[in-house]
Amino acid sequence: MKESEYLRFDAVALADLIRRKEITAQEVCEAATERAAVANPGLNAICQPQFSEAFNQRVPVGAPLGGVPFLLKDLYQEQAGFACTYGSRALWNNVPGQDSEYVRRSRNGGLVFLGRTATPEFGLKAVTESALWGPTRNPWNTDLTPGGSSGGSGAAVAAGIVPMAGANDGGGSIRIPAAYCGLFGLKPSRGRISAGPQEAEHWLGASSDHVVTRTVRDSAAMLDVLAGPTSGDPFNIPQPSGRYTDLVQEIPRRLRIGLFTASPFGTKVDPACIEGVESTAFMLENLGHDVEIAKPEFDGMALAKCYLGLYFGEVSALMAKARVDFGAKDADFELETRLLGMLGKTLPLPEYVRLHQRWNEFSRALGLFFESYDLYLCPTTGQLPARIGELETPAYLRLASKLMLLLKAGRLVHKSGQVDEMAMENLARTPFTQLANLTGTPAMSVPLYWTAEGLPVGVQFGAPHGDETTLLQLAAQLEEAKPWFAHYERTERHYRYAL
Repeated sequence: MKESEYLRFDAVALADLIRRKEITAQEVCEAATERAAVANPGLNAICQPQFSEAFNQRVPVGAPLGGVPFLLKDLYQEQAGFACTYGSRALWNNVPGQDSEYVRRSRNGGLVFLGRTATPEFGLKAVTESALWGPTRNPWNTDLTPGGSSGGSGAAVAAGIVPMAGANDGGGSIRIPAAYCGLFGLKPSRGRISAGPQEAEHWLGASSDHVVTRTVRDSAAMLDVLAGPTSGDPFNIPQPSGRYTDLVQEIPRRLRIGLFTASPFGTKVDPACIEGVESTAFMLENLGHDVEIAKPEFDGMALAKCYLGLYFGEVSALMAKARVDFGAKDADFELETRLLGMLGKTLPLPEYVRLHQRWNEFSRALGLFFESYDLYLCPTTGQLPARIGELETPAYLRLASKLMLLLKAGRLVHKSGQVDEMAMENLARTPFTQLANLTGTPAMSVPLYWTAEGLPVGVQFGAPHGDETTLLQLAAQLEEAKPWFAHYERTERHYRYAL
């Protein structure tokens, strides 16, 4: 199979070719590894290749995606016998003894694992630049970030190494790379995809696993493979009326959509992100939907604080686990991670619980909004992708962080109000995604706009809990009205030039 042929097909099409014996799974795997050899050196998307193992992986007979090449994200998505580093030197020896449910179902679905993709340490940033793996670059412009934390997966799919790749989203980490890499990215509802058996829920239910894809139907097909509870899961949410693969082919009903473009945190929004939403609204009206200016009414600053509280607690807990289970030392963690861990250890337990309880306020506000509207429409991100290294902590702040760690000044930081400043600094570029995480609702980024410089801009839709069907149906309708697949040919010149 020639590289040019391989790039023409999405996952569903490749599986169909293999099923009809027009090509073999071996030939597809060869094309994918050849593509990786061309694209990955300039992008640094794949951090742990498993090319030789891929050729020996057994594909179950009759599997829906049998023989399709796939990459797993190096965060959660554990494979038995392979390190899952979370982008951290502290977890280099984290070699699971069994597959996660995500990986088990992916295997049973016939996917062939080519390796694992890069992520920032612990998946904490909207850029993918860890000390362990180095920076991952955007195929549309290799001077820019592909976003994070699923940046390695986003870069790999946009460059055509695989038609889709594993991702997860605890604050926008599916949708942000999808927006920056010109991909389709659906964050499913809380409980739609099992986090087992290692955990009941990721990040108290704020994080969901799924994929980033080039086509909507690939996302639907993968949701069929992954969705549903397993033994011991905390709850079982209502299942769809049929297979997502079938439902996505149906035209959505006439929808009432509330549109907003102002940042929930009052931060600046790039004009291109606003233009993307406005042009999408015009297209939606032409398709027969009703679009009005409306937004969920909630306290944006309170949401930011609640989200950071989750950050602090999760980071400190994971650092403790790395120390106990793998003997990790302070030097094994990046400086920013250590600072977050200290803030987690010094956050009073009653305050942590109170912040978690406030998630209910955002869920109730969003529920009230959905009494009048079927979906919301807003930018996926507030800014276009940053340049590689642009968001590194300045030297003077690194020094201040070291002093705070040395003085164990976590409680002082909490009392000083500096946490509010941290919230704005960390979330200002991506203020639109966290609402869906804390409320557990599904949301998607759709690549419907490109800048004059040729950069993709994602627009975001959100739906009530459990309603991935409406999102997928609308996305398929928009994909048909304004196809984006042909754009991927333009990424070729960027990473080839970077080589």
